[in-house]
Amino acid sequence: MNKDTIFQTLLCTTQNAYCENTEMMDFAPFPNNIISQEVTPYYCKCSDYLGDDKRLISNNYPELQKAIIDASELVHWRETYKGTDIGDYFMDRFGCYSIIGENAPFSSDALRVFMVYMPPRLYYPWHHHPAEEVYMVVSGSATFKKKDCPDEVLSEGQVAFHESNQPHAMETKDDPVLCLVAWHDNFQTPPVLTLNTKISVR
Repeated sequence: MNKDTIFQTLLCTTQNAYCENTEMMDFAPFPNNIISQEVTPYYCKCSDYLGDDKRLISNNYPELQKAIIDASELVHWRETYKGTDIGDYFMDRFGCYSIIGENAPFSSDALRVFMVYMPPRLYYPWHHHPAEEVYMVVSGSATFKKKDCPDEVLSEGQVAFHESNQPHAMETKDDPVLCLVAWHDNFQTPPVLTLNTKISVR
């Protein structure tokens, strides 16, 4: 497949999975003003972990999982926490690229959509951002943590919602996880690590 076909397949499978999930649609409608845009590929080591991960098996979203992996060599991988003390171990393994948004193959004024991948036994520390956010698990499972809430182990098709500036974290155990993530509003401010803050959980 050529680049345009790969990206169109990525968009189509993303839209299908998003629109079939009531909680995602309740969070924000999938935008109808999507525009294609040029994206400069940027490689990160995490893409190798994603491509080599044989444990990722999606029963409900196999086309989306395949499309995310197929596009991995053509996209601009994000390094949100570069320059922080989060460490190279995390940076090498945590994968995220934009599907709709900045440095993405598509843009929209209404929504930002990302993929997030974590291999087994990885901890994504507490962080926060002004944008409201929803995660939908495409394959695998992870423990989702958020301030003032009990931990939840979520698997394929399940959803986690994060309020504006609500600290949250994520951890994989024996399984990897692949997620579709959406933001609406306050797109300009990136996530930051939640430092020197006591996190209360139930």
